[in-house]
Amino acid sequence: MGNLTSFMGKGMPSTLMVDIVTGALYNPFVEKDIKKFEDFHTAILDIFNNFNSAVPGKHYDVPSHKEVEDFFKKWKAATEPEKKKVFTDFMKESVKPSKLDDSTMITGIVTPAAVMAAKKASENVPQLKIIKVIPDVIFVPSATVLALIFTKVTKGMFLGNIASASG
Repeated sequence: MGNLTSFMGKGMPSTLMVDIVTGALYNPFVEKDIKKFEDFHTAILDIFNNFNSAVPGKHYDVPSHKEVEDFFKKWKAATEPEKKKVFTDFMKESVKPSKLDDSTMITGIVTPAAVMAAKKASENVPQLKIIKVIPDVIFVPSATVLALIFTKVTKGMFLGNIASASG
């Protein structure tokens, strides 16, 4: 399984992957009844959602509100034959891999060791003897995933939506 995703990420040029997926997403985009910017913006968000679902491995950030608004103006001004080229150019410019933030990276690196140390320390506490029963192979990844979820949720609560703040 890992070989397949690594082949998809490194063996195939990313522009080819973008071209394949862009072509597959263009027809459903054109078929939508788009009359105003809100409908257009929803269609773009839907495309990026589908794009992230279709492309294995990396996920891609949604363009800013301003970028989508500029694209909408170009889209409206373009003639029918030019619309696919405008769409393809926008997707090539706007599809950028999402980057992990420092807090997620540090949490993912530090948590497994901290969880193992906490598990070993808590095995001697009579009220927590049940922890001895849980195998490390289940306990450590589960705690790490929970810590990553907690980091993501608390970051969203305290810092707000980063994507909307930058656009």
